Amino acid sequence: MATSSSDIGSRRLDLAGTRDFHVAGAGRARRAALSAFNRDWLAGLWRAATGGARIEGVALAAVGSLGRADAGPLSDYDLVLLHSERSLPAKELTALADRVWYPIWDAGVRLDHSVRTVTQCRQVAANDLTAAVGLLDLAPLAGDEELVAAARATVAHDWRGNARKRLPQLVEALTARHARQGDLAQSIEPELKEAHGGLRDMTVLLALAEAWLADRPHGGVDAAHELLLDVRDAVHVVTGRGRDRLGREDHDAVAALLGHPDADDLLTAVSDAGRLIAYSLDGTVRRAGQSQRARTLRVGPRRPQMTPLGHGLFASDGEVVLGSARLAETDDGMALRAAVVASRAGLPISPTTLDNLASGVPALPTPWPAHARDLLGDLLASGPGLATVWEGLDQVGIVERWLPEWAAVRSRPQRNAVHRHTVDRHLVETVVRAAGLVRRTSRPDLLLVASLLHDIGKVRGAHDHSVTGAEATRTIATRWGFPPRDVEVLVTLVREHLTVIELATRRDHQDPATVDAAVAAVDGDREVFELLLALTEADASAAGPLAWTDWRATLLEQLATAVRARLDAPSPFRRRPVRTRAPPGGSTPRSPSPCVPVSPGCASSRAAARTGSTSSTSTGWACSPTLRGCSPPRATPCARPSSAPSATSRSTSGTSSRRRARCRTPSASCAAWPGWGVATAARCRPSTAGGPTSRGRRGSRASARPGRPGPSSCPGPAPRPPCSRCGPRTGPGCSTSSGRRSRGPGCRCARRTSPPTPARPSTPSTSPGPTGCRCRPHGSRRPSASSSTPATASPPPERPSGGRAVSR
Repeated sequence: MATSSSDIGSRRLDLAGTRDFHVAGAGRARRAALSAFNRDWLAGLWRAATGGARIEGVALAAVGSLGRADAGPLSDYDLVLLHSERSLPAKELTALADRVWYPIWDAGVRLDHSVRTVTQCRQVAANDLTAAVGLLDLAPLAGDEELVAAARATVAHDWRGNARKRLPQLVEALTARHARQGDLAQSIEPELKEAHGGLRDMTVLLALAEAWLADRPHGGVDAAHELLLDVRDAVHVVTGRGRDRLGREDHDAVAALLGHPDADDLLTAVSDAGRLIAYSLDGTVRRAGQSQRARTLRVGPRRPQMTPLGHGLFASDGEVVLGSARLAETDDGMALRAAVVASRAGLPISPTTLDNLASGVPALPTPWPAHARDLLGDLLASGPGLATVWEGLDQVGIVERWLPEWAAVRSRPQRNAVHRHTVDRHLVETVVRAAGLVRRTSRPDLLLVASLLHDIGKVRGAHDHSVTGAEATRTIATRWGFPPRDVEVLVTLVREHLTVIELATRRDHQDPATVDAAVAAVDGDREVFELLLALTEADASAAGPLAWTDWRATLLEQLATAVRARLDAPSPFRRRPVRTRAPPGGSTPRSPSPCVPVSPGCASSRAAARTGSTSSTSTGWACSPTLRGCSPPRATPCARPSSAPSATSRSTSGTSSRRRARCRTPSASCAAWPGWGVATAARCRPSTAGGPTSRGRRGSRASARPGRPGPSSCPGPAPRPPCSRCGPRTGPGCSTSSGRRSRGPGCRCARRTSPPTPARPSTPSTSPGPTGCRCRPHGSRRPSASSSTPATASPPPERPSGGRAVSR
């Protein structure tokens, strides 16, 4: 009895049911029941359209999922009305088609229809690859079955005859579709039909086998196909629409219908199925290309062309193959060697070679030997070729032998808007990105291993994947034979791999607390910080374009600059014993002077000896108020050295001498240095905490004040500098320059011509020394004892008419 058009959708959903989706094998039985229902209903429509009469040379055929008998509960119908050229007149054929199509439209079923002859089917298949692949599944529904068989055989024959020529076109179409629809295994909302690894790729796989170019894989790929069909059926039942995309809003309902504990488990199963189909399709396409090249006309015997790659491995027809299976049985690192060679060559490993490596290579000892650990580092540093090779190793179970923790994150989805890959693929992509940053660090091996393990803690039930991953990393790194110091570094990198980017994007990099947090994350180790910085960039760039933007990169660099400045800053100075030099005459060694070397020419030695200037360079030293002990200078003590005194300035009073000795940015200290005399030291006295002090006129007066130490805490006697005019001075206690009254008895100059200048009262100190003493800074002016009017310099000499200055 024919089913009415009004309840066709409800009948199809009822046949699908909702109770037996999780039962093993229920999907195949469900689709068989749906296929039988569809055929019966369409056959009834055919009988109604033809009035029960048998028409020779006319038939109703199905293509696509309906022809393959794997249509879903609400899948559309792809129908072809086949006819011979002289079966019916055009008007009667059109009327027959209308009587078949309109009831289907009235039932609300999506319909893709066509009316063709066998010749037209051949022409369409020759021009349209998608149509050619669909017509390979042509199946009779009603009418002349021999006509349908003839059309299918003709299309299949043309497909086999032209498949080698059309293979490049097929590969190009596959690449374009995959780029447009994305990768099913890496999507949080997978397109079950058109994506890479979807149902249409399984159809192409069957079409390649139909072309006799290469045999397709069996077993696991068939189970993956059945799983995707079950998910597609569940989506139809849950949504009530013929959708092929598993949306976020349907995850929980579809997972419950299929018997999965949660949506993540469902997505993991879907990702595994998509990866297997994609891997099988890629391998079958390569073998089809090899078959095509093997049929090319050659001169001489057909021998495979083998290009040696080292370690008993060869490149053959775009794949890496093992020269002898015995190599895999005797070398425990052969799988690692093959992976390194293939990754560097940018070629996948042959499926046969992978099977030999998986079954023949002995297990590595625990902990790993050094050569195995080095091979692992070479594999991780191989670059973009790692992803394809790693996928092949993962498909045959070699990766889980190296890293048992990999099974927990394999195909694990990430419900994060910034992530575009599953956990395992994200780890591989991070390693690929980190391989381009190894020159920034001194330990590229640790950077690559940390990149592979930084999200290994994203397992079911993990509260903080960084902490969980750090614990797993300790076990893995110990198993791989890393030294204890390297194990701790790897644990730190995995535990803190999100710290730097969070500090950079959520806190102010100018805040010292932010810098302190970043420094504390690496325990103040500059090398570990550079590793963590490179890992952060690789992780963010591998996550996707939303996770690594110019704005985030700028913030990260600003924080990195601040942290580097903190880590590179000198540690607090610790007072060290400084050797002192005894002055001439065997006197008691003076206290160490906080001086730094300066460049010659900052000020005249004569003025420095008179005033105690800290900028004098008569001996190449200057006093620094900020450093304790003698060390190389951090800044130029004087902004500009004074020029040599002219003849005119030498004939002026003591003010010109002070002008010649003045430095733009002098620094003052009361510590002793060569060139200070007894009188200069006696004029210095220590200061009290909290206020400025004045330089006493005599050391005894400064020491007599209560609560202040005497001049003994200031520098002691030092060698006297020579007189700038008349050579060495004579007499004890001589410490002043020419033109100033001596403070010690017997100080005299052999050729003194200018009268002595009266002593001037001292001025308050403005530059504290490092030991608490305060001395008059270099360049300060002291008022005259007899007059409060400051001395003025003599006017410049008059310029004669000859144009040359007169030298006096």
